[in-house]
Amino acid sequence: MLPTKTPQETIAVTTKVVLPNDTNTLGNLFGGQLLAWMDEIASVSAHRHSQRICVTASINHVAFKNPIRMAEIVTLEAKVTRSFSSSMEVYIDVFVEDYHAGTRTKCNEAIFTFVAVDQRGNPIQVPLIMPETEEERQRYDGALRRRQLSLILAGKMKADDATELKALFIK
Repeated sequence: MLPTKTPQETIAVTTKVVLPNDTNTLGNLFGGQLLAWMDEIASVSAHRHSQRICVTASINHVAFKNPIRMAEIVTLEAKVTRSFSSSMEVYIDVFVEDYHAGTRTKCNEAIFTFVAVDQRGNPIQVPLIMPETEEERQRYDGALRRRQLSLILAGKMKADDATELKALFIK
């Protein structure tokens, strides 16, 4: 049996400066560029958790809450929120620094799913996650509902079998 890990053990952080070639005609960071940065840092987090090659299975959620402007400093933090047999949900928080005030503000977030694979590209088992903080527990609990919804939409699960989703609506 694989050892259980905590989300903190999977954390991956990167910091970028938004350069002119990263921006659109309004001087804001291209959404596609931000997605590429998110995918890259999320894959590092998934790799840290599984210690295996990991491939992006899906982008489950992306929220572009605030524009990120040219020359701003962007920090992306990724960590595994929950793991299943071979898949892992990775949550990415995106912050912009105000270097004058010395503060940072969360401006974007995303949830990706990765699958760990062996040398032949076949899915392989990953360790379980044990959340420690309240935020980690909330994200951990939500991950099962998000997974059930994805499986229903993909036709791989019947709505009647989605116990966690049903519990939200049926008392």
